[in-house]
Amino acid sequence: MDLQKAIETENLNEVIRILVENPPCIDDKNEDGVPLSLYAAKFGNFPIVKYIVEYSRASMNTVDGENRTILHYAAMSGNVELNRYLVEKVGMSITAGDKNLITPYQIAFEKGYQELLTYFEERVGAAYEEMYHNPIRTGMFPDPSIVRVGEDYYMVNSSFIFFPCIPVSHSRDLIHWEIIGHAITNPEWAHLDELEGGRGYWAPDISYDNGTFYITATYRLNDTGTVYRRQIVVSSDKPEGPYSEPAYIEEDGIDPSIFHEDGRHYMLLNRGARIFELSSDCKKQISEAGLLFYGDQKRAPEGPHLLKKDGYYYLFLAEGGTGPGHRITVARSRELMGNYEPCPYNPIMRQTDEKAGIQRCGHGKPVCTQNGEWYMVYLCGRMIGEGYSILGRETALDPVTWTADGWPVVNNLKGPSVLQKKPDLPAEEESTGKQSRILKGSFESGIPRDFVTPRQPEEDGVRCLGGHLILKGSKAPLASVDARNILVRRQTAFCFTAEASLIVPELAEGQEAGITCYYDENTWVCFYISYSEGTYFLQVKEHIGTEDICHVKKEISYPVGKKYLLGVQTEYLSRRFYYKVPDENVSAVSGEETVTSLSNVYYLCDEGIRMGKRFTGAMAGMYGYAGEAPLFIEFYDFEFKEQ
Repeated sequence: MDLQKAIETENLNEVIRILVENPPCIDDKNEDGVPLSLYAAKFGNFPIVKYIVEYSRASMNTVDGENRTILHYAAMSGNVELNRYLVEKVGMSITAGDKNLITPYQIAFEKGYQELLTYFEERVGAAYEEMYHNPIRTGMFPDPSIVRVGEDYYMVNSSFIFFPCIPVSHSRDLIHWEIIGHAITNPEWAHLDELEGGRGYWAPDISYDNGTFYITATYRLNDTGTVYRRQIVVSSDKPEGPYSEPAYIEEDGIDPSIFHEDGRHYMLLNRGARIFELSSDCKKQISEAGLLFYGDQKRAPEGPHLLKKDGYYYLFLAEGGTGPGHRITVARSRELMGNYEPCPYNPIMRQTDEKAGIQRCGHGKPVCTQNGEWYMVYLCGRMIGEGYSILGRETALDPVTWTADGWPVVNNLKGPSVLQKKPDLPAEEESTGKQSRILKGSFESGIPRDFVTPRQPEEDGVRCLGGHLILKGSKAPLASVDARNILVRRQTAFCFTAEASLIVPELAEGQEAGITCYYDENTWVCFYISYSEGTYFLQVKEHIGTEDICHVKKEISYPVGKKYLLGVQTEYLSRRFYYKVPDENVSAVSGEETVTSLSNVYYLCDEGIRMGKRFTGAMAGMYGYAGEAPLFIEFYDFEFKEQ
């Protein structure tokens, strides 16, 4: 009998005999690649697991290919005694996430093990339903900045070349967020026309002082000329806006933030943290910039934020670059202008487990709740395949505690959490600001706020009429920075289905109407109806760098005036493109037909290719290509369903 068989038959004596005679075999794996030390816990046999822990060579930091620990497997068994032992004596974490961010707590919850759930609740201090999952904002919500006004919380994130620019979101509980407006909604103020993907509006900050909300951001230009970066400031007495026309501050740097104190206003910029004073309306620079502190790690110090508390000025920085070395550090001074002392616990947030599901954590800003609790919002990223962050950089949240010597640390220096106890704040209604599993894209009430366009659309390019979306075909193709009227929303899950219904217009030679999975002008895939030489076709086309890859054309009978549904089903890097010709007399799934499938759409992410600035995330939406002849496409809806 081998060790696996002894474990499966729960034969303790055989397990002991085999491990005494052949100690290294505890490191063997079963046919699914699961280490036998973990596999044993799945059967819930406490004596066997206890022997393996205390007498075998097994290491308790062993994980399987999905980064699951021994406690994940013990939770599958439901054995409370075994789980208690692993938690209390071995020190395994109930809230540790695997690559898909599944925790032992979630496994017990989904299996309905009530006794085990009761124990986990006692240990964690909250029922599973009272926990929240990171990231709190999935999809492209990078570089978060937060401010509290009364009992309301407001957040801004980078928008790059997408319009409207810089989303402003609202929450009452720090978990559920809803976009309520944008910092720049006037197309004449956006100035995105010629900017390449990944440029535009970087790392905004939102602050509040004396009845006014201020948003500042870096306006990143193309690498032409001599000016690459400018800072903008807008203001409003309402968090949702409208905001004032951007004022430009000609100080080079990135990641501005504004610090208000006693009626005076200061802007901070990298490298490290440089500071200068602003005018009373925050629209002009009125002093020279000077360095406060360069940073603790001293690699790519950016994202500076100032907080004053208990007689100290605390300076938070993002360091280490936006890859795996990303981190948050803090320094403090009794005087605003320094000198600043680095925190002995730095970095106060960093992911050190290279196998974990949440990576590249940094660029954080703290906030204090009305109850005196502290939290930090920060960016993070999740990888699939060979390290592809398809969803872009997302927003996470973790508690901040203050040490006895007055330093802030995030999540007790454990790195990013996967599952965390909810803040002690009024719970939001589940439908308010929550990224639900089905996101209806109805146009009955106009264009939903989570839709954006790469660069500002033409004046009549995107409009609603009679409850439908009328999209004007672009004169330029998707591969051009001159392409317009592409209406997309963030991809918020690795597995999703997106569907758009349209009335097929009469097309001229080479024109297109359809849907797209879009990253920027350099990388996208589209599924569309086209016309060529008297025939209409359904076709899928990939664009990777400078290469177009056209897939099989499917000829369709004369479809003009008919309602077609075009869909894409995504599972991680694979995408299946299908269509339906809806009929009121049949079910919604009748007539679905696959046109083609792609197995490795790796390129819709930062890491997909090396071309330009790649800081955004995958999108999905609708488009039309007109060329020189006019084209207007009527879309009924766009549904995004997370799987």
